[in-house]
Amino acid sequence: MYNLIKIINSCKQYSKYISTFRPSVKREAEKNKSQWKTMGPAKVAEPSPKNFLQKHSKEPKLPASKFNVPDKKLPALSVPRRTDHPVMGIQSKKNFINANAVAAITGLPKKPQPIYVDRRQGDKYLLETSGLVPKYIKKKDYGVTPKYVTRRNEEMKRAQKEQEASILEHLKNRAMKQLSDEERNSLLQGLKKNWEEVYREFQGLSVEIDTIPKKIHKEKLELQMKQLEHDIEVIEKHKVIYIANE
Repeated sequence: MYNLIKIINSCKQYSKYISTFRPSVKREAEKNKSQWKTMGPAKVAEPSPKNFLQKHSKEPKLPASKFNVPDKKLPALSVPRRTDHPVMGIQSKKNFINANAVAAITGLPKKPQPIYVDRRQGDKYLLETSGLVPKYIKKKDYGVTPKYVTRRNEEMKRAQKEQEASILEHLKNRAMKQLSDEERNSLLQGLKKNWEEVYREFQGLSVEIDTIPKKIHKEKLELQMKQLEHDIEVIEKHKVIYIANE
């Protein structure tokens, strides 16, 4: 009990911390309290009725130009001025009645435009723009091959000749030798014989292929047969065959 009283007395010796700026903060808070409570300043200067908003008053104004543009002369008017007066008293001696009669007699008669009607009591349409007149076949260049087609065909023939010449030159450089008919037939028969042997071996495989070596052997025989069939087809398709001269 004595120790508890001693601890309480020791705590009373320490005073609470008080900031030195506390009075100034209070004065500032009282000064600015509820300053904008009325959604704006408390006192607003009333605008003068003379300073009303005018049109284009807020647009930026450009500075005055430093260059003097010379005055250009206006072009002459093609219409008469208001102060001009027409020339009076001029008369023509031409007889317009006789001139019109002579022009009507000597002039060529106007040809009627050809028309067509879609039905007996239907509307009339111009025949020239209907597409029924064979105007295209009467053109001078009808049936003539266009120049760009002729030029393209010539370029294709020239490219084909160049390609054939390059192939012959390549064959000459590699000293290719053409197989004779006997060699070609013997090569074809040998390939067919090899295919028959591989096929016979393929037919001798067991029905149940349950091991990895059997699967590998079967795939190998299938690849050999496909390759032989491809070679046989190529030789049968091409009558002329070249091989490298060893």
